Amino acid sequence: MISKDVHLAAKWLKENQIVAIPTETVYGLAANIYSDEAIKKIFETKGRPQNNPLIVHIASKEQVYNIASKIPEKAKILIDKFWPGPLTLVLPKKETISNTITSNKDTVAIRMPNHPVTLELLKLLDFPLAAPSANPFGSISPTAAIHVENYFKDKIPMTLEGGNCTKGIESTIIGFEEEKPVLYRLGSLSLEAIENEIGTIKVNNFEEKTPSAPGMMLKHYAPKTPIIISQNITKSIKNYNNKKIGLLLFNSKYDCTTIVHQEILSKNSDLNQAASNLYAAMHRLDKLELDIIIAEQFPNNDLGRAINDRLFRATK
Repeated sequence: MISKDVHLAAKWLKENQIVAIPTETVYGLAANIYSDEAIKKIFETKGRPQNNPLIVHIASKEQVYNIASKIPEKAKILIDKFWPGPLTLVLPKKETISNTITSNKDTVAIRMPNHPVTLELLKLLDFPLAAPSANPFGSISPTAAIHVENYFKDKIPMTLEGGNCTKGIESTIIGFEEEKPVLYRLGSLSLEAIENEIGTIKVNNFEEKTPSAPGMMLKHYAPKTPIIISQNITKSIKNYNNKKIGLLLFNSKYDCTTIVHQEILSKNSDLNQAASNLYAAMHRLDKLELDIIIAEQFPNNDLGRAINDRLFRATK
């Protein structure tokens, strides 16, 4: 059920149910962080591996002190600059935070989302929400309420309607190792913007067995249709000339009559707009019963780096 009723969403969450919520990045599958019963429903509904930790969503910057036991100085700088927004920080956790959320780690991922509907919801609750993306594990993330409904239908009591997600890809995740910042996941806040605030950041964004943060597993964000990344679209089309092909492109269409469908992410070559449109375009292509999706490789800077990361994981 899709509904705009924030109070109804709060009611379900207080009853230890899970509810899909909108954020500026993607829709999340949310539950009370202090209810292991509710948190386990997230893992079961998504089919999410137990070793993949969840992100805690808070209503205010001050709430981070209720969740984290220690906050490095550089983390404080990032909180002041980028919250609310698409930045998740991995920090030492307080003992009150369940090991189910953190996958038995002594750190917890935290962010303050920048979406008016979910901030309103969080302020109605006396607990923060754990919320990974509202999709079956490994599938394309949802950026509209209908994407969530198509995935889960009657498996969850409610999807809180909040419109299309403006950022369109997940939050960037930064952790700290010996108080030095480490990037665990590329996302909709660029690495360049973060480094402008706190200096050079080590990148460590792949980990299969014991990921330090969500989104580090190699295969992720994937359509059912096979997908490849190409630096030469014309050549790739020729390689699949007997197949039903869909194209996922940055800024312009290809003049080719054999292509079933083409998705242009930003006619203005705007990487922010391309990121915002990425998952919705992948959802549309995945419905067309194609043999192959050929995705154009993006410029590997700013948000182009995060888009390429999502496309790369989708090919695995």
